[in-house]
Amino acid sequence: MRWACTLGAALLVAAGVASASEELAEKHACSNCHLTDKKLVGPALKDVAKKYRGQAGAAEMLRNKISNGGSGVWGAVPMPAMTAVPPEDNQALVAWILKL
Repeated sequence: MRWACTLGAALLVAAGVASASEELAEKHACSNCHLTDKKLVGPALKDVAKKYRGQAGAAEMLRNKISNGGSGVWGAVPMPAMTAVPPEDNQALVAWILKL
């Protein structure tokens, strides 16, 4: 029975992390260009996850892309540097994206 409580708590925490990351995406205007399931200005976040999940160094590369911006990977529209995103939020966003 104790394992059931632990499992339930873990599921609630996991749901909170996803919700918090969606909130961070809204807070930092990620959703102005990126939707979870379909392309907007930039690629769908699920497409980003599919492309980079499991690749060595992917999380660091994506954190750098958020901080410094970039272009040419997903088309002609460049991604601006999101310098106002604090490192801890950047890390949480990348972890969430890669789990989509």
